Amino acid sequence: MLVDSASPTEITRMTRIAIFSTKLYDREYFDAANESHSFKLKYFEASLSLETAQLADGFETVCVFVNDDLNSGVIERLSEQGVQTIALRCAGFNNVDLEAAKQHGLRVVRVPAYSPHAVAEHAVALLLSLNRHLHRAYNRVRDGNFSLNGLVGFDMAGKTVGIVGTGKIGATFARIMAGFGCELLGFDKYENDDCKMLGLRYVELSELLVRSEIISLHCPLTEETYHLIDEQAIEVMKQGAVILNTGRGAVLDTKAVIAGLKQGKIGALGIDVYEEEAGLFFEDRSEKVLADDVLARLLTFPNVLITGHQGFLTHEALTAIAETTLANVAAIQTGECENEVDR
Repeated sequence: MLVDSASPTEITRMTRIAIFSTKLYDREYFDAANESHSFKLKYFEASLSLETAQLADGFETVCVFVNDDLNSGVIERLSEQGVQTIALRCAGFNNVDLEAAKQHGLRVVRVPAYSPHAVAEHAVALLLSLNRHLHRAYNRVRDGNFSLNGLVGFDMAGKTVGIVGTGKIGATFARIMAGFGCELLGFDKYENDDCKMLGLRYVELSELLVRSEIISLHCPLTEETYHLIDEQAIEVMKQGAVILNTGRGAVLDTKAVIAGLKQGKIGALGIDVYEEEAGLFFEDRSEKVLADDVLARLLTFPNVLITGHQGFLTHEALTAIAETTLANVAAIQTGECENEVDR
């Protein structure tokens, strides 16, 4: 039977998906979501790169995550092997060469929103832990040290919070911070009416940096936002400002941040992403020497809290990611997909 005359169900059953960079939780949630699709899923622990692209031979779709590398060479190889669709199981697509995908006829779909609550709440968790020194207090108490020296925090109420990127995640973060009684400033090319209703005032980035005690980054990584927070941005910040990044690592110039931490200009840093995280995050490297000198330096600061890109890791988010990803593949096979990345 020709594919053109096959029913949507038959097309689904013929579609093979190679899922890269998988962990046990990926398999659990994708297997559950696939019960309503019956795709042929193959899981690979390896990340997608030029060296591993041959694993996708014979698959119509590759499913990839944030640190998979889909440069022009990888896309050319995938195209030669018959891959037709790149299904991102994340919102960002900065790791995909969209022009190469267009040239080779590969369609790209993504999950634009899975659970804004998951990432926004994780940013708040980082903030509260840093402010009240919970990570340090936890270790002290376990060692029988009940001293409170060095654990002084501040009231959240009345503090000015600058939110860079006020999409769904940024807006959710704004709603939570409004509940703490904070003054909200926002910077985004597109203003969000829901944020305005919370009392958030849109300003230029320069004003946000100068006025905010807390700065939280929720913007995508683009040419415009690469190293958005650099040496010049840090220089104009309030003394002791807290920086949070749960978006993309390269929005921060990490070396400039380290200089700001050493000078005391940055009062605390909470990050769930890191610009050189590929090959590090999502893996157990506890038995190996950390070769990344920049990350190693960050880990020496008592006022820095780093998590390994786990902001998305909630039951609700993982369910939505798997269901939306497979729904995208089904839609792209049978017609148009509303989550296709514009090219």
